[in-house]
Parts: sequence; C-alpha cells; structure tokens
Amino acid sequence: MCTVTFLPLSDTNFILTSSRDVPFAREKASAPKEYIEDGVKITYPKDGDAGGSWIGSSEKKRLICLLNGGYKDHVIQDSYRASRGLIVKELLKASDTKNALSTIDLTNIEPFTLVVIDWNDGIELLDFVWTGEKRHLFSIPKTPHIWSSSTLYDDATKKLREDWFEDWQNKQAGFKQSDILKFHKTAGIGNPETDVLMKRKGGGTVSITTVSLANDKAVFDYEAID
Repeated sequence: MCTVTFLPLSDTNFILTSSRDVPFAREKASAPKEYIEDGVKITYPKDGDAGGSWIGSSEKKRLICLLNGGYKDHVIQDSYRASRGLIVKELLKASDTKNALSTIDLTNIEPFTLVVIDWNDGIELLDFVWTGEKRHLFSIPKTPHIWSSSTLYDDATKKLREDWFEDWQNKQAGFKQSDILKFHKTAGIGNPETDVLMKRKGGGTVSITTVSLANDKAVFDYEAID
C-alpha cells in the first residue's frame, strides 16, 4: 500500500491510483467486489491475510486509500490490536467522514496514512496521518498529488518520485486512466528498488488499483502484477 496518485479531472470527477507493495509471501488479495457490511454497501479488494483492505469506496460517497506508516518509518511492535486494513473498512461505513477520523479508536494500531476523498458536497480531498501517538487531519488542495509510504521510501526517494510525477504531468495534454497506469508501471530510473513499479528482495508491487469517479459512482480497475 505504498504509492498513490490523485488526479482531478473536473469539479466532480477524479482518478486515484494505488500501487500495492507488500511481501511476496503475503496471501494474495481478491479483486474488488461489492459487499454489504453493517447495512452499508462497500466495494474493496479483500486482503488475503487479515480480510481488510488498503483501498475501498462506499455508498457514503467516500473513497479511502491506505499507505503504511506515518510521516517517517517506525519500529514495528511484536503485535497490534487490529490490522490497519480493518480500520479502512470501519471508516468506509461511518456516517460522517471527519467525525469518524477524529474519534475512531486507534489505540495500539500501527502507524498509517490515509488519502480520503469525500464527494457528498463537491469533492473534498483529505490527508490523515496516524503516527501511533497522534492523529493529523488536513483538507488539502484538489490538485495532482503523489504519496509514497514512509516504511519503504526515505525523504530523498519521495522527492525523486515527486519529480517524476511532475515531469509526467508536464507531458500530458490531459489526464487519462491509461496514462496514469503507464506512469505507475514505468516511472523511474531503472532501479527496481525505487521505481514506482517496485521490486526488492522478498517484496514489491503486487497489484495496481485505479478508481475513477464518474456520474457520482466510483469505478474500480484492478490489475494483479506477476
């Protein structure tokens, strides 16, 4: 859950794309599917280990995407109360986005970052960070963004990826789903440890999920990476 891009298409439409970087030994996730949980329709690819998800949408007109880690890398504890992917599902079902982010119990939950998009009253883009001790919630401009997980990428590598993303934008006449997918597959300098399509010993990019909002509905495109 480690590289995410956001592209605004208009005041009412957007594309969000997530490259999922995990250990290759992790159980494979299932493709996105609609579920009814606690009476709420939610759509997400289900994690094969914990049953949660790193990205999903709900009938509450909300999309949430998870990245591991907060502002910086952290020391992993022996155990945590619950998977971060289960927190994503709980937030998707909540009635009010900001209230849920401010009140959900995060005690003994591993640090994470969320990209949250709400379109109940126009598109609102939120950045939420849980450091393990404190939560930070900001409404950020609806402009192109790229996020890279702090558990895998240091500040210098994050900046390098921001430069690639800016260079990619400068070459686009308009934002298309096929083009941002190509960025997620090819951006970089030929170093698999830092390229957006990442591969390191024991882990790397295992899937790319693109979600586009059109006609008030979130549409998923999911591709497993061999």
